[in-house]
Amino acid sequence: MKSLPAYPSFAPMSLEMARIISPQLVRLPDGLSEYSFAGFYLFRERYNYQVSFYNDLLILSGERDGKRFFITPCCSIGMDVVDDLFKTHDYWKLVSPAFLETHRSEIDRAGYRITEDRDNYDYLYNRSDLATLSGKRFHKKRNHVNAFENTYPDRSVAALDLSTRDDALEVLEHWASNEEHPENTDYKAAKEALYLIDQFAMSGIVVYVEKRPIAWTLAELVSDGSMAAVHFEKARVEYRGAYQWVNFAFAQALPETVSLINREQDLGEEGMRQAKMTYRPCGFVEKYRIDRPEH
Repeated sequence: MKSLPAYPSFAPMSLEMARIISPQLVRLPDGLSEYSFAGFYLFRERYNYQVSFYNDLLILSGERDGKRFFITPCCSIGMDVVDDLFKTHDYWKLVSPAFLETHRSEIDRAGYRITEDRDNYDYLYNRSDLATLSGKRFHKKRNHVNAFENTYPDRSVAALDLSTRDDALEVLEHWASNEEHPENTDYKAAKEALYLIDQFAMSGIVVYVEKRPIAWTLAELVSDGSMAAVHFEKARVEYRGAYQWVNFAFAQALPETVSLINREQDLGEEGMRQAKMTYRPCGFVEKYRIDRPEH
């Protein structure tokens, strides 16, 4: 393996870096869905991610909408490095609550502006809630699940692995064929995730109706294994209730050591926000953005 780039040098992210980066990220306490090697690697082209290491701590540089940003996933970095990064970047992204808890006073003294990044808050759900859908709160969701089960009695679930990957790809291609601009979706990242499934510490399920694959979910354990972050979920919408049922089945398939399910952010899309709220989140993973001082 090539030597890792030492700050201030940056280099493109490669699969070879996984064994160094992954252990740092999986132990982080906040459970940010992006804070995983797969989460960064699979979207490396969309955000033009470059990586660097400062005293063995990961720093990412990216770009979106003509603005450059940096990310410091691990909860320890000196303000001298932050000041230096701001010379070449427009803002600091995905700042975690744990980092702010210990560094807010330093950031305030330096004059940087901290704002909540609500559109990127991750939605958290109790695994037991999604696995049972019990009580009045989930009455409508339970009705969808029951209707699916009554309509499709010949159904089955299999682990998503190398042996079922082609079935998941079939569902993905069908999903993409119904998207007007699949290039603007997570289609490319989802496809690469399936092709590289044996390279990442991800797991999931494939749902079948009459032996035909109709839905799949792919997730990754974060927050030291207590939380499952759902990165991708696709279904054939002609099977009414497929999305609700794969959500339900995946929650049931998770081990009881997983107490929370992170279903990621709504990106500010009102329809997605409403849909995520209907599953009654028990909390959110807050994220913050930090900008240069105003002059």
